[in-house]
Amino acid sequence: MLAEMGVRVWAPQPAAPAAAPEPRQPASSPVAAPAPVAAPAALRPPPPSRAPNPAPRPATPAPAPAVERSPRPSGIESMDWPALREAVANCQACGLCEKRKNTVFGTGSVQADWFIVGEAPGENEDLQGEPFVGAAGQLLDNMLRAVGRSRSGEGTQGVFISNVLKCRPPANRNPQPAEVAQCAPYLARQVALVQPTLIIAMGRFAVQSVLQTNEPIGKLRGQVHRYQGVPVIVTYHPAYLLRTPSDKAKAWADLCLAMETANTPLRR
Repeated sequence: MLAEMGVRVWAPQPAAPAAAPEPRQPASSPVAAPAPVAAPAALRPPPPSRAPNPAPRPATPAPAPAVERSPRPSGIESMDWPALREAVANCQACGLCEKRKNTVFGTGSVQADWFIVGEAPGENEDLQGEPFVGAAGQLLDNMLRAVGRSRSGEGTQGVFISNVLKCRPPANRNPQPAEVAQCAPYLARQVALVQPTLIIAMGRFAVQSVLQTNEPIGKLRGQVHRYQGVPVIVTYHPAYLLRTPSDKAKAWADLCLAMETANTPLRR
């Protein structure tokens, strides 16, 4: 009623209930730390990269054992045909012996008037053990036939054919001076045994080895040279003529000079 009349009447308010006291931790037990909050995945640092295991290094191959080569046999200047052939077959005086299949000693009549000197065996010669086979050998046979000679003929109708080198250079590369020097005594002894009246040197390396010169074939053609007192005619190798047919006429002129020289009484 007093309130309706505008008279404020104070009345004591009920006290708020007191908050319950926090339980006290025993003195002997530690306070537990709050659990860490995980960072978002986008903010997490990338995991440390692990280097891949390095590939195992290949073992270094052991070096190939050195090939023990025998020196060139002595006494070549006094060997007969069987001894000379055996010396060539067993020769290990240079590195060409390591990859050869056959030595190429020579072929033809050992009493022939003409001695044909080529450069070095090729692949076919290495396989067959005979000089001038294949296309170059066929061309040489045709050239000899044109002057009435052949590798199977005797005396004035025969020839003996050999090379400066008796082993094939790898991949048919050019002969090296050291290789030519090792084979030179074999060729010299073959010429001494055949005792030809004429030598035909075919190709740059044959010409340079026989005549001991560095002059090109073009400057040495058309002349009569000497080797051990025997007349020497210089001409192109048949393999070169197969590549350059236009020079076949020059080779024929060289063969004509060879026949003229062979028929000259003072040819020696």
